[in-house]
Amino acid sequence: MAPPPAPQTMKERILETADKLFYLQGIRAIGVDTIAAEIGISKRTLYNHFPSKDALIAAYLERRFVAQRPSDKPPAEQILGTFDSLERRFSAKDFRGCPFVNAVAELGPSDRAVKKIAIAFKESRRVWFRERLNELGVADADALATQLVLLVDGSIAQDLVRDDPAMARAAKEAAKVLLRNAGVDVGGAPIAKGRKPAPQ
Repeated sequence: MAPPPAPQTMKERILETADKLFYLQGIRAIGVDTIAAEIGISKRTLYNHFPSKDALIAAYLERRFVAQRPSDKPPAEQILGTFDSLERRFSAKDFRGCPFVNAVAELGPSDRAVKKIAIAFKESRRVWFRERLNELGVADADALATQLVLLVDGSIAQDLVRDDPAMARAAKEAAKVLLRNAGVDVGGAPIAKGRKPAPQ
């Protein structure tokens, strides 16, 4: 029998509450007094753990910065699976888009700390795509990784406007076209030439 989970520390409780409120209601709309009241603590207690709202915002975004899990699936399947995961996420009632894009949109590009975290997250996703494409031997993996990231972000924006999880499916089909054009076998149309020459 598994041991019961360890009780949350106060810092974890504050961060979890901030995460929920910032994501669902917006960073500007939620003040530290609202977060403290939600937990039932004083603002002083909150500031003992996070010295400013800016520090709490940074911690919230860092908490959302989750690396892709390693997988034994073939690289093309991993790439296309990204869009399946998006479709499931779009179907959730609490989906409010990308927290990093939301933060930059709310706080503006002049908030360098937030922008730095957002850029790091987006680049980590692009690099993940590039690594899978390199495993597939794609000739220009860097450019194609950028295009795949654009499909991800575009489908998120379309879902937010349309409230339609099928936007992820449409992005997946577009990703298949890009992969086929790069010489990757994803089934369907004939494969174009675009792979690196095999080593001699």
